[in-house]
Amino acid sequence: MTAIDNSAGSTAREHAARERTGDGSAGAAGATGGAAGAGGDGAGRVYRRSPLRRLRRLPLYLAGVAVFLFSVFPVYWMVITAFKPVGEIFTRDQTLLPQAPTLAHFDRVLNGQLIPGVNFWQFLANSLFVTVSAVAMGAFLSLLAAVAVARFRFRLRTAFVILLMVIQMVPMEAMIISIFINFRQLSDLSGVQLLGNLSGLLIVYTAVSLPITIMMLRGFVAAVPKELEEAAAIDGAGSWTVFWRILMPLVAPGLVAASIFAFITAWNEFIVALTFLGRSTEDYTLPLTLSYYFGRFGTEWGPIMAASTLLTIPVMIFFLFVQRRMVSGLTMGAVKG
Repeated sequence: MTAIDNSAGSTAREHAARERTGDGSAGAAGATGGAAGAGGDGAGRVYRRSPLRRLRRLPLYLAGVAVFLFSVFPVYWMVITAFKPVGEIFTRDQTLLPQAPTLAHFDRVLNGQLIPGVNFWQFLANSLFVTVSAVAMGAFLSLLAAVAVARFRFRLRTAFVILLMVIQMVPMEAMIISIFINFRQLSDLSGVQLLGNLSGLLIVYTAVSLPITIMMLRGFVAAVPKELEEAAAIDGAGSWTVFWRILMPLVAPGLVAASIFAFITAWNEFIVALTFLGRSTEDYTLPLTLSYYFGRFGTEWGPIMAASTLLTIPVMIFFLFVQRRMVSGLTMGAVKG
C-alpha cells in the first residue's frame, strides 16, 4: 500500500509540474503575442502633423500659389482677350471675364487672308512640317552623338563636351548673321537654295537643338549598364539591333524630355524665320503672321490674342501627350553622367 501511495503521489506531482510548465509556456506565448500585437499597433500607427507644423508651412504654400497665379495670369488674360469684342478690349474698366463673348477674332484669323493667296492653314502646315522634322532629326542625331560621347573614348572628348556647353550659352540671334552668310555661300557653290524656303530653317532648328539634347541624353546613355549590350552581342545581336531594341527603349524618357525643348524652340522661333524666308511668304510660319497685325495706324489686339491662343494649342497637345515620360526623363539621366 505504501508503494502504491508513493507511486500515486509521484504521478500527481508530475502532472502538477507539467501543468505549471504548460502554463508558463502559454504565458510566454501570450507575452510574445502581446509584444507582437503592440509592435503591430506601433507599426500601423499613423503619425499626424500637428497644427503648429502646418501653420509653419503656410507661408510656403501661399508663396507657391502666388508664383502659380503670377505665371498663369498672362496666359489667362491672353485667352479672355481673344473672346472680347473691340469695345471691351480698349475700355478702362477691364473685367476678368468678357461681358459679350465673341468669336469674330478667331474667325478673322482662321478664314482671313493676311497675305494674298495664303491663309492660316498654310502657315500652320509650314510650322508643323518644320517643327516635327527638326525634332525628329535632332532626336536621332543627338542620340547617336550621346552614345559616342558616353560609350567611346576618343581624343578631345572632354573638349567636345565643353564646346557643347559653350555653344548652348550663345543665343541664336548672335549667330544669325554668320549663319545667313554661310548659307548664301553654300547656296552659290552647291546650287541648292537654302534661303527663301523651309529647308534652311530645318537645318538651323536641328543644329540649335543638338547641344542641349546631346547633354541631356548623355546622362541617360551612361546610366544604361554595358552588360545589357554585351549580353545582346553575345546572343548574336548586331550593332543596330542593340541600338534599336536595347538602348532605344531605355533612353526613350530622356529622348521625350529633350524633344520638348526642341519642339518649343522651333515652334516659337521668329527672328531666324523672318531673316531666312525673306519675301517667300508662302513658306511663312505661324509666328510670322503675328507681325501683320501690327500696323502703322494701330495694333489689332483681338486678332493678335486669338492667333496667340491658337499658337499655344499644339504645344499644349504635345505636352499632354508626353507628360507621363517628362518627369522621369528630367530626373533619370541626372544620376550618372
